[in-house]
Amino acid sequence: QVQLVESGGGLVQPGGSLRLSCAASGSIFSKNGMGWYRQAPGKERELVAIISSGGWPNYGDSVKGRFTISRDNAKNTMYLQTNSLKLEDTAVYYCHVLGSGSWGQGTQVTVSS
Repeated sequence: QVQLVESGGGLVQPGGSLRLSCAASGSIFSKNGMGWYRQAPGKERELVAIISSGGWPNYGDSVKGRFTISRDNAKNTMYLQTNSLKLEDTAVYYCHVLGSGSWGQGTQVTVSS
């Protein structure tokens, strides 16, 4: 299995921004679709955004127009630029190799005034 390590989370005020990163080990990265998911306390894990191996993105309705997913296959890294953050964006954010059992350990994003 590919190893995934997220980073970039933190505490931010409403309206702020964060850039999350997901570094992957192994050559599988460039061949697979990837995704960002999040889980808030007491809630189920939900899709944030996915990106195909060729770079085509799709977003969950709650983040459209505010978040941008991207990937750099040369660096085996996926990114999530989060803008205009809201209180309800508070969650642990996970990266995932689509169609596999590979998940990262998560990075906490807390939006609070």
